[in-house]
Amino acid sequence: MQYNIIGKPFPVVECQLSSGEKMLTEGGSMVWMSANMDMDTTSAGGLGRFFSGESIFQNIYTAKGGPGTIAFGSSFPGEIAVIDVTSGSWIFQKSAFLASEASVSLSVHFRKKLGSGLFGGEGFIMQKLSGSGLAFVEIDGTLVERKLAPGEKLIVDTGNVAGFTEGVDMDIVPVKGLKNKLLGGEGLFNTILTGPGTVLLQTMPISSVAGAIRPYIPSGNA
Repeated sequence: MQYNIIGKPFPVVECQLSSGEKMLTEGGSMVWMSANMDMDTTSAGGLGRFFSGESIFQNIYTAKGGPGTIAFGSSFPGEIAVIDVTSGSWIFQKSAFLASEASVSLSVHFRKKLGSGLFGGEGFIMQKLSGSGLAFVEIDGTLVERKLAPGEKLIVDTGNVAGFTEGVDMDIVPVKGLKNKLLGGEGLFNTILTGPGTVLLQTMPISSVAGAIRPYIPSGNA
């Protein structure tokens, strides 16, 4: 499979497939394809995806009778990151997955620490990408990569965490000091990521954009 990422601020990834090659994607992600691409809808996601708020159905596209082309588009201004899961699994916010080679396994990941789920901003359930091959994930805004040494910690606003390698530990802690909580404007909780591993950050999470424009949306009482 060959690919090319095209455009900003709403990028698409165009994939060139050999005959018989398959791509896995969420519903609604395909933006164009050649006429010989065959679609099959599967419920391989299982009940875990249902309880996480995601659809249990996913689409598999196969190039039939020769090479094929298919493109998948982002749903929010930002970037498309290319992840190779062959060397290890990745954990992402549940809305990040865009598409992947069929050899990549997409499953539900439950956070080990209850505090992370209750206050982490992205819910208790995330997505785990494993297996082998390439996956494409959506990044809100600009992608920033940080590599953490063993024991090294990084404090991040919760919505800015896009994903991380499986070896990274994630915890949620309250902001210190009552005055900081009430007047600091940074929320009540922060995310602490502890290495070793790689962390992917996003500069413009959807939640922040929604909060910024909310005061300018006319109310029904206006």
